[in-house]
Amino acid sequence: MSAQLRQDHQPLSHDDEEEEEASRLLRSQSSSALPSSSDDDEVAFESREKILIVDAADEDSTEVPPFSWKKLWLFTGPGFLMSIAFLDPGNLEGDLQAGAIAGYSLLWLLMWATAMGLLVQLLSARLGVATGRHLAELCREEYPKWAGLVLWFMAELALIGADIQEVIGSAIAIQILSNGFLPLWAGVLITASDCFLLLILENYGVRKLEGVFAVLIATMALSFAWMFVDTKPNGKELLIGILVPRLSSRTIRQAVGVVGCVIMPHNVFLHSALVQSRNIDPHKKGRVQEALNYYSIESSIALFISFIINLFVTTVFAKGFYGTKQADSLGLVNAGQFLQEKYGGGLYPILYIWGVGLLAAGQSSTITGTYAGQFIMGGFLNLRLKKWLRALITRGFAIVPTIIVAIIFNTSEGSLDVLNEWLNVLQSVQIPFALIPLLTLVSKEQIMGVFKIGPLLEKVAWTVAVLVMVINGYLLLDFFIAEVNGLLFGVVVCSGTIAYLAFIIYLVSRSGALPSTCFGSVYKRFADTDT
Repeated sequence: MSAQLRQDHQPLSHDDEEEEEASRLLRSQSSSALPSSSDDDEVAFESREKILIVDAADEDSTEVPPFSWKKLWLFTGPGFLMSIAFLDPGNLEGDLQAGAIAGYSLLWLLMWATAMGLLVQLLSARLGVATGRHLAELCREEYPKWAGLVLWFMAELALIGADIQEVIGSAIAIQILSNGFLPLWAGVLITASDCFLLLILENYGVRKLEGVFAVLIATMALSFAWMFVDTKPNGKELLIGILVPRLSSRTIRQAVGVVGCVIMPHNVFLHSALVQSRNIDPHKKGRVQEALNYYSIESSIALFISFIINLFVTTVFAKGFYGTKQADSLGLVNAGQFLQEKYGGGLYPILYIWGVGLLAAGQSSTITGTYAGQFIMGGFLNLRLKKWLRALITRGFAIVPTIIVAIIFNTSEGSLDVLNEWLNVLQSVQIPFALIPLLTLVSKEQIMGVFKIGPLLEKVAWTVAVLVMVINGYLLLDFFIAEVNGLLFGVVVCSGTIAYLAFIIYLVSRSGALPSTCFGSVYKRFADTDT
């Protein structure tokens, strides 16, 4: 419309000027952030794999179509795959320990931590939909090659740490369900092979694979809901725990763990790729906004369900073990046995119900971990490989060290708990390397066009990011004070910490967001003194 007016040498109205500005931003976005047509560029999903969103009235690309339940169903899927990271064995262990040690008192924190996680995941989805590219691809282009390789290495480390926990969780569940017949290392091998079998479903379409995840989430929900009903938690205490914030010095470590395990670095990369499984034209402002609306609804529903499942686990262990001698020694390895001793057998023994839920959590999270690994490797390194080969490489990175861990730590529950603490530390230190690039990119007009986040949302997002990083920093400090012994180890840790902080400062300095945060005035004064 505006181009026709220019040809006729007629003046632009105010509405036409706004439309032309929006078109300019969208053109800028498409030139810098849309996938290249070159066959040499790695993409999350091929065109033939994407789900077509059909709309009869597709002429006006600037208007958002009215809400449709049918369309919501078509967009449903990526958010539920993303929500698996909130239900992995590491999170379940954090839930049971929080319930056993803190009772119902941290349920309010679980709710708000889930809300913070939802904000981060919505920003990840926004990046993927508005640009047509995922976070790893955009990081490769945004940062120098050396910085991109460091980010890739950190993302791979976080993924391996998460995958070890997830595979070990599945192996523990298999050991429970086999009544101890299968050792831990055998469960690891079964989990790895099951993952490959399920990935075959991808050849039958994205919806089939999403259906498998729906079954696994439903299995978790039914298993832990059964335990919730069976143990009969105190409804009044549960409600107070959700609505009334409470925190004590004894529960501070569990509180930090509840918040720290919400943001999974690989999940931030994953969600920005999963949303591209729907065929959305980034040139059409109305279609992009429509997709963002539906993904926001779908992700909110998915994380609400994950919150309910986490709540079930926390309250079951709060009811059964809060204030008992076993509270401080509970972990994934012995949780099932303690449940069996507390609540007995019956027609459906609670030990096996717990094992089924844990197996569903482990299997689903290992598959999403494999997915995330494919996108991370392909995006950062721009590798055009067959999907089975990418899955094999990604799986090998995690399975080989996991088998070694299973063989070494198979004989001791305590050693597995120590390993889990170190793996939590490994993932905690990687969080800034997913959050900072994400917030940097969604705040840039040349990347996002008209869909860049506004100043208020930017401040809220950076505040949440800083809060999560500070909380994880506290966890790291507490851990290293307790674990670091010896001069040589201390020197290594200090040197690594200096390099770690220097790289974080570099990423923040490139984001351009520091002056817009609460530290802006200090930043400006410091800059003025230098000049």
